[in-house]
Amino acid sequence: MTNSIAEIEDSACIFITGSNTSACHPLIARRVFRAKEKGAKLIVADPRNIQLSRFADVAVTQRLGSDVAMLNGLMHIILKNDWHDKRYIEERCEEFDAFRAVVETYTPDKVEAITDIAQADLEKMAELYATNSPASILYAMGITQHTTGVDNVKSICNLAMLCGNVGVKSGGVNPLRGQNNVQGACDMGGLPNVFPAYQPVTVEANNEKFAKAWGKALPGKIGYTITDMVRAMIDGKLKALYVVGENPMLSDPDQHHLVKALEKLDLLICQDIFFTETAEKADVVFAAVSVAEKDGTYTNTERRCMKVNKAIDPIGNTLDDWQIISKLSTAMGYEMNYADPEAIFKEITTVTPSYAGMTYGRMGLNGLQWPCPNTEHPGTQFLHAAQFTRGKGLFHAIEYLDPAEMPDGEYPYFLTTGRMFAHYHTGTMTRASEHLDAEQKTGYVEIHPEDAANLSVNDGDTVKLATRRGEIEVPARISNKVKPGLLFVPFHFAENSANILTNSAFDPVAKIPEYKVCAAKIEKAA
Repeated sequence: MTNSIAEIEDSACIFITGSNTSACHPLIARRVFRAKEKGAKLIVADPRNIQLSRFADVAVTQRLGSDVAMLNGLMHIILKNDWHDKRYIEERCEEFDAFRAVVETYTPDKVEAITDIAQADLEKMAELYATNSPASILYAMGITQHTTGVDNVKSICNLAMLCGNVGVKSGGVNPLRGQNNVQGACDMGGLPNVFPAYQPVTVEANNEKFAKAWGKALPGKIGYTITDMVRAMIDGKLKALYVVGENPMLSDPDQHHLVKALEKLDLLICQDIFFTETAEKADVVFAAVSVAEKDGTYTNTERRCMKVNKAIDPIGNTLDDWQIISKLSTAMGYEMNYADPEAIFKEITTVTPSYAGMTYGRMGLNGLQWPCPNTEHPGTQFLHAAQFTRGKGLFHAIEYLDPAEMPDGEYPYFLTTGRMFAHYHTGTMTRASEHLDAEQKTGYVEIHPEDAANLSVNDGDTVKLATRRGEIEVPARISNKVKPGLLFVPFHFAENSANILTNSAFDPVAKIPEYKVCAAKIEKAA
């Protein structure tokens, strides 16, 4: 997030797109509701009629994968009505003219034809966002999990800059992370192209810095993304896979293809707190401890690094993640001898400039937000206050592209996947909870009443849902949350695995699969 969670309460306008916030980020949704109580305008754009839609000043259900067209359409209207922040653009941004030339072609009638959003709603959305400052944009994986995910995010940034909403309190571009330490994992270099603090591995000075810190020559080339890994396994180029705190058997797209890839490995290692579907296929399983059994830090969605303190001693034959990794590394010839998590954190601060001023002693109960460059620095509430990190904010001229797979005569429905309120990710933890499991014990497919009537499907009937990758049988849930022609399946349930169906086509830059849209067919099961 460019801004902080607490700032949401003081936004004059909140635009939520690609995020079922009240179901998936309920504590952040509370801030949204508080902002509404204070008079904030709320815009919600989601292919489904989510709970927040009922509280919105304007809510739209755009066609799956049409986000770039929607955002370009909003910016077209803002420019046409002279609602953009000219001074901000002149002083703080560049490449505006090329951007404007593209956006001017996205007229309301053109955008309505692509997105199914009525022109009057587009006009209202644009007016609310542009004329109520500061305005905050919240988004999640409904924006990123597309073959055009990077284009979607760049378009959101264009909109925020167009109205001067970056580098201001209670404004900003605010992605809501999908899991509790995704931000921290990325900060620590858990990406194939960067060292900690997003220092590119291809820059020689960075490579030399970390080689010196770690006492080992390092490769200067970019590694595999997850989608690259699956392809490399199939091709026999990747022989071993070490999975830590992840369950790709349920979370990765085109599950049948993934199973074939895993079967080609010489070695699969899993490290987790539960025996997951992926662990069932592993050659070696390392038992890790839960959050209650360890010390360390997490960094959350607002860049806040927080201390976690062990409440109980580890249960059974388990070890901290850092201990397992250290022992394995030492056994393989690179010795790791850390005394405790604090020793690791001290090393982090020496090689990670954005964490340089953090210490366990300074964190207290509330932690510190990066960048925190020195021990006198209080942490950074919101980013880009004086200028953008790169100097000037860069406008991108982006054209709309269709998703990789569109409905046709054989597969006439749009299918999307996501989360539901009671369960979390692949259900590894929540389905082990008796109370949460009681809320929803199996998967389901949401189908509009009109489509259900045409298929002679009643609520609770078992249906066969198929795409070009495979098929599942799942109970039908007749619901007005989806529009005619749209189906929704939650992905938490191994017995009705949504990712048997999803498309492994991916964004060419970020390599994120297109989980959120594919073509499907549905029929009543025999």
